Amino acid sequence: MSEIKKKYESVHYTDYLQLKKVLDAQHLRSPEHGEAAHDEMLFIIIHQVYELWFKEVIHDLSSIMEMFRNDNVDENNIGTAVHRLNRITEILQVLVKQIDVLETITPLDFLDFRNYLFPASGFQSFQFRKVEVALGLKEKYRETYNNIPYATVFSEQESKELHDLENADSMLQLIEKWLERTPFLHRNDFLFLEAYKKAVDNMLDKERQAIDATDYLTAAEKQMRMNMLGSTDTFFASVLDENKHNEMLNKGALKLSYKATLGALFINLYRDEPILQMPFQLLSKLVDIDELLTTWRYRHAQMVLRIIGRKIGTGGSSGFDYLLNTAIKHHIFFDLHNISTLMIPRSELPILPDHLKKQLSFYFTTGNK
Repeated sequence: MSEIKKKYESVHYTDYLQLKKVLDAQHLRSPEHGEAAHDEMLFIIIHQVYELWFKEVIHDLSSIMEMFRNDNVDENNIGTAVHRLNRITEILQVLVKQIDVLETITPLDFLDFRNYLFPASGFQSFQFRKVEVALGLKEKYRETYNNIPYATVFSEQESKELHDLENADSMLQLIEKWLERTPFLHRNDFLFLEAYKKAVDNMLDKERQAIDATDYLTAAEKQMRMNMLGSTDTFFASVLDENKHNEMLNKGALKLSYKATLGALFINLYRDEPILQMPFQLLSKLVDIDELLTTWRYRHAQMVLRIIGRKIGTGGSSGFDYLLNTAIKHHIFFDLHNISTLMIPRSELPILPDHLKKQLSFYFTTGNK
């Protein structure tokens, strides 16, 4: 058979998707140990589907990370990265929605086969751990599971792969390096940080005047709002004072470097400029992923509470409490969420010099005067 003919030979749907393997991969334990539990089939299929989606997330995420490994990121790849990050967010929405299907298993239905699952646990999902680590969840930031390192439940080869992945640049670190290279922050004719500080001071002064002028608040209420409003010495301090920022980094309260944070802030503030629209979408998609993972963790915890209450998990964890704590603690792109704290109204944005504004736009010249 010629290579061309072989290349375009027909393939059957069943063979291409290897459906015989896939559809023969649901082996219920309940019939082997007693009476068959009807809902065990759904329980297996749901988790197999999760693993297939994790495989696709890893596939897309790995390709995006490869685009950002070089010091000079090809800006033509940003659109592709945004597209694939968007796909990941769509997948994560499906993962959240699948919990609704899983919740059709009632507590009594689950008890029909739960005893046959020990000590299997979702904590043993190697692919999900790869997703977390690749995105940037380091072991030191993890909620402890039974006071043991999370990788101990995996094989030696899997543990090594997770270790190597953790010691390589994560998506968070790659984005940090990319943001640190953001141009336009330090120019002789436009010092972004100085202009931003003046804009923040101006914004806060206007808000103080508005609070003071209102007739609808008592003196005590006005003082409370003034205190809540803060100043450039409060939540703005981390971006206006590099030393303060580095202190928070050392405490683990922040993860992105000072320069990367300034880059993210600049992109968010001037997102309407044509050249910055795609970088803004990129950062927004990372925030979406972080939010959806948190939503999934929370929904997972609530599902566990609904089905097994406060029983110990099949893997030996504290069940609901452990899962809820991961939803609270396992934020990866928290610094990008925090940019919202630093935003100011468009009306207060420092005006860009004309030639800088032109550089941030798409323009051409004909070469004729």
